[in-house]
Amino acid sequence: MHPNHGKEIGRLNRIEGQVKGIKKMIEEGRYCIDILSQIKAAHSALRQVELNILETHVGSCLKEAAQSNDSLEINNKIGEIMKLLGKKG
Repeated sequence: MHPNHGKEIGRLNRIEGQVKGIKKMIEEGRYCIDILSQIKAAHSALRQVELNILETHVGSCLKEAAQSNDSLEINNKIGEIMKLLGKKG
């Protein structure tokens, strides 16, 4: 069973609002640095969601694989993470 990431919905809703705000800033022709500052904030918020989900994955899915003592499953989970992080494949 996959872990529940429902707690991230609120963060994602805020990020969605930030992105809409960035779009509006661009439509209004706002100052570049102001737009870039908002993009940086949205990127940081999205990165936090990514880290939270990765932490949950390691704490549940990877842990479950490790406890199974199934070396193929363990290697698959580690491979998924490494690929995600750009270290392989």
